[in-house]
Amino acid sequence: MRSLLTLWLLGTMVFAGAVRASASPFAYTSNQYSNDVTVTDTATNTVLATVPVGTYPQGVAVTPDGTAVYITNENDFTVSVIAAATNTVVATVPVGAYPIGVVATPDGTAVYVANFADNTLSVIATKTNTVVSTLPAGSGPLGMAVTPDGSRVYVANFNENTVSVIDTASNTAVTTVPVGLQPTGVAVTPDGTTVYVTNYGDQTVSVIATLINTVVGLVLVGLNPEGVAVTPDGTTVYVANTGGNTVSVIDTASNTVVATVPVGTYPQGLSVTPDGTAVYVANTDDFTVSVIDTASNTVVTTVTGGGAGPVGWGNFIGPPVTGRHK
Repeated sequence: MRSLLTLWLLGTMVFAGAVRASASPFAYTSNQYSNDVTVTDTATNTVLATVPVGTYPQGVAVTPDGTAVYITNENDFTVSVIAAATNTVVATVPVGAYPIGVVATPDGTAVYVANFADNTLSVIATKTNTVVSTLPAGSGPLGMAVTPDGSRVYVANFNENTVSVIDTASNTAVTTVPVGLQPTGVAVTPDGTTVYVTNYGDQTVSVIATLINTVVGLVLVGLNPEGVAVTPDGTTVYVANTGGNTVSVIDTASNTVVATVPVGTYPQGLSVTPDGTAVYVANTDDFTVSVIDTASNTVVTTVTGGGAGPVGWGNFIGPPVTGRHK
């Protein structure tokens, strides 16, 4: 297993780009080695811009309206806020020690940041871009996901093999769910009933039923799974296996792997386009992004020309937004 600084380069892809009569989603990919974010047009799979951010950028979260992108900078304990319309950093928010995971609430009012080294979560109010609360998490919080109704945040605690369930109204942990070895990525189904957690250390994905906050299934995937994402229709889960250079495709009806897709070298994060037709996979070691067609589960193109060490941690593709500029 790599050092945590190399492990959680969470990059993501969100939006940006030219003013368009018909907007398409754009992707913001954090690049851990070049300390910047690559902006990719998912309609043409071309790189449009590079945005300098903090040191060792990892996680990415796009606000629901697509206007802002939050990126955790692991080595300088900050979060960069990018305005999608201009592809510029408009704020830098100090948070806890070694921030990695990040997620925005469905109403867009708050962003939660997982601080790996001090076992806390920072809560940023998006209106002011200031930290309004700091709450305890488990040991080594990494990936996070929020339920569609915004009531719960699920946090993978890498060092203690658990997932914390945070009530967003009170910003307190309501329960802790034991999962597999070294949990990393987290994704919630669109109906909010199920949470999928990648377990880096034992090649599995834990399936949590949110009604009872209990693991109800375990799926064997590839070596060292990290990133995880669910399609908009809730039928399929994609898992990036960093040790195997593959993506596992899980059918949610049976919770079985129905396909394994070869991608680039050391894939960490992945995200599904809003229309569900494609999955973008950040390959850290060969500086590329693989684009998987969800109908055939094959790589149809590879995006090059971005920054060094793309990660793609979190939901890095947001909704189409008109009026953006290159």
